[in-house]
Amino acid sequence: MSDTAWTGAAVAGVVAVYALGSARLARSPVSAAMVFVGCGILIGPVGLDLVSLAHDAGPLLALLEAALTLVLFTDATSVRLGDLRTGGALPGRLLGIGLLLSIGAGWLLAWPLLPGLTAWELALVGAILAPTDAALGASAISDPRVPRLVRQTLNVESGLNDGMVLPFFVLFLAGVPGTSYAEEGVGGTFWRALLLSTAFGLALGWGGGRLLRWAAARGWVTGEWRQIYVLAVAFAPYSLSVVTHGSGFIAAWVAGFAFAQGLGTGRPAGAEAPAAGPAVDDGHTTDLAEYLGGLLAVLSLLFFGAVLLGPALEHLSWRIVGYAVLSLTVVRMVPVALALLGSGLRPPTVLYIGWFGPRGLASIVLGLLVAEEHITAVATIGRVVAVTVGLSVLLHGVSAVWAAGRYGGWYRRAAGALPGLRESASVPAVRRRRRITLVHRPDN
Repeated sequence: MSDTAWTGAAVAGVVAVYALGSARLARSPVSAAMVFVGCGILIGPVGLDLVSLAHDAGPLLALLEAALTLVLFTDATSVRLGDLRTGGALPGRLLGIGLLLSIGAGWLLAWPLLPGLTAWELALVGAILAPTDAALGASAISDPRVPRLVRQTLNVESGLNDGMVLPFFVLFLAGVPGTSYAEEGVGGTFWRALLLSTAFGLALGWGGGRLLRWAAARGWVTGEWRQIYVLAVAFAPYSLSVVTHGSGFIAAWVAGFAFAQGLGTGRPAGAEAPAAGPAVDDGHTTDLAEYLGGLLAVLSLLFFGAVLLGPALEHLSWRIVGYAVLSLTVVRMVPVALALLGSGLRPPTVLYIGWFGPRGLASIVLGLLVAEEHITAVATIGRVVAVTVGLSVLLHGVSAVWAAGRYGGWYRRAAGALPGLRESASVPAVRRRRRITLVHRPDN
């Protein structure tokens, strides 16, 4: 058998074995993310050497880019703009203040811990590790013991922050000499990656949603092909942006918002349908795209363990580990606390929201995109990203169920003693994203 065949057999075996024991493992502290990352290390260069970045960079990057494209698109379709005002604009605070502070804090703390990197490269580290991954903290978002206000705040934040960090990423990358974006310059990058890609996303996303609505209203499209159509709408703006040297991820993220508006699912709850006709979405239009994105994300974690985390573990230093720890604590939790000042939330709630900022797919893909660029700091950046995400998979996976239970118990006692508790505020329901579960997720 060829090396590729052995790799395929190993991946299929890991997926099959985990699937057969998924319910049993869901009741344990061992998350799917931990299993797949650990198995990835075993099949990588430090283990069986069935897959490596040197030989499989092209297919692996294609897999990761497809996963992130679908996640960005479907996340954007599930969040209404009105959701940013949920519970007194708590998601807006985290995205408008907390995200910017996280990027800045990650940049500043990298100065003393990662010597040898330029200012733009340090900024890249901060941007790559700023977005959070809801899939690695599913219990924090879905556990019914946690008040709905907190769950939906985390849900909306994690659904949008990976897309919001992309403009910073491409602009910082344009400032690093030798990168593909640097050839365009900051002005060219702003035009192609931000304006042109956004235009592609708006036009194709909104147009795609309107066309689907028009065809469905006439009974021209079946339920199965409606879901397949969503995949085409997600990848069309991505592909056009890549062809024109823009940012496919920005285009896919914007297209998700525009698609929901065109389809008629992006209006606030309770609002009347536009005059163009009834909304055709039954809550399942993006199911296939969401589940496929979730599956690709799980496989991405497997290959992340193989090609990034495994080799990084052979080059650990106190500086890299120290920065990873600070990234998951200070860089996330202090900005969250500052963003939530004056919100009326109690310290346990602020601590809970601050802790559940797991790093995952977006950081992995952005880290690999930097690895494709020919810059001197690529090895250091790759190791920092790998160790931070790996530590997040371990710590957030182990603590998810326990922390949700402890916080849920505190909330139950506090709500009984304080009838006007801010956390008990009533908020409208936000559509729950459908993903393959990476940690134990109790039923609502």
